[in-house]
Amino acid sequence: MPPETICKTVRQYSSGRIPEQDMKKLQEISEDYRKVKNYVYARYGGKQSLSKLYPGYTVQNEMTKSGLRIDLNLPAVYFYLAVFDALGDIKSQWTRTKAKILKLVKLNDHLSEEEKHYIRFVLKISNAFEAVLNQKPIRLPCNMQENYDRIAVQVDTEKLHRYLCRQARKYYVKQHTDKTAGFAIAERAYRYGDHGIYISTKEKRKRVFVPLTDNNKYKNQLYIKLYPEENRIEIKVPVYVAVRFHEDYKNQVGLAVGMFIMLTTDTGHSYGRELGKYQMTYAEWMRKQTKEYNHNRAENPGRKKYHAKKKRYEEQMHSYINHELNRFLKTEQPKTVYIVKLPKPKMGGVNKKINYSVSMWQRGYIRNRLTQKCKEQSIELVEVLGKNISSECSCCGASGYKKDGNFFCEACGYHAEEKTNTAQNVLKRGKAGKIVR
Repeated sequence: MPPETICKTVRQYSSGRIPEQDMKKLQEISEDYRKVKNYVYARYGGKQSLSKLYPGYTVQNEMTKSGLRIDLNLPAVYFYLAVFDALGDIKSQWTRTKAKILKLVKLNDHLSEEEKHYIRFVLKISNAFEAVLNQKPIRLPCNMQENYDRIAVQVDTEKLHRYLCRQARKYYVKQHTDKTAGFAIAERAYRYGDHGIYISTKEKRKRVFVPLTDNNKYKNQLYIKLYPEENRIEIKVPVYVAVRFHEDYKNQVGLAVGMFIMLTTDTGHSYGRELGKYQMTYAEWMRKQTKEYNHNRAENPGRKKYHAKKKRYEEQMHSYINHELNRFLKTEQPKTVYIVKLPKPKMGGVNKKINYSVSMWQRGYIRNRLTQKCKEQSIELVEVLGKNISSECSCCGASGYKKDGNFFCEACGYHAEEKTNTAQNVLKRGKAGKIVR
């Protein structure tokens, strides 16, 4: 992929309700897709199969010989995509497990620097990690083997191998899915035409036609997400777009993220001032709906209207968030954006209305969209360390206090709007190199 492009996901939507019989055909594919993934999870999700995961052709050949595709009567275009989809999930799970172990090793005071170095080396080299988990001798290519031998002689390898096995058993989770949400589809299994898309089914030379809301045509691997309760589908298309470079974008901007005002800059400019109203309205409606549903669960077997209205609320918020992010980038023209690394939200301690608002806070979506937009505009996004950042005076560095949305410093007399002071601290820490690495 050229460095001047970036991948983004484009969505297409079906127009009108899909006929019941056509939706059932798509659901059959989705159900078989799920079965294939679960088969791969069960057979290749363990430590014994680590050597088969890269590049994955061994698994592909074994799955062909298994006869599962014939038993399910699933076309190859879906079968092998399901296999590699599941392999990707397994690889990601092992990557997360290694990252968790690395984090624990870093915080473990009972391990010496030599022991930590050895564990990091083993985790970095896939062959070494696989050998440790399967209790086999570590055999590596020449130069790598020399480096390993030099590190291993300084530590008790058996003790460290037992430690790695314990941590892997504790944090690695074999995957399984009960959801039949959708399936991936290769280019040769669909065709655009007649203001819609023709999708291959399990029947030979039979395709389901789904009218679409647009006339866009793509030649990529797609993901078909099903909504059987609404008889509609959503198509996710990965496309590569050119990265834009702006010579006039030269500013460094510190940002404070809020639940009621989305973004506040170090200069006091605010974006997304109406976000709080959107979120409070959404949270209050969710709270009432949940209460009513729980009280009348037996009389309310379906929730079609609930899901439809919930989707409308979220779409309104997301549209507003994207509009304000675009306005922020166009107005501030940043070369570098500094943002604080936020802790996980804590529930409880205030009241039910506030708790619902916190749970509805779209900060994950805001962060993801800001990250994507910065990549598309070639803007650097940097996370800074956030400990005590809102209680620190941006002028003198002393601890101050907050009252009625304002910050006051008794040491130097500085006062400012609370979020502005935080954003100024974000900018200071970013320029000083106090960033998350």
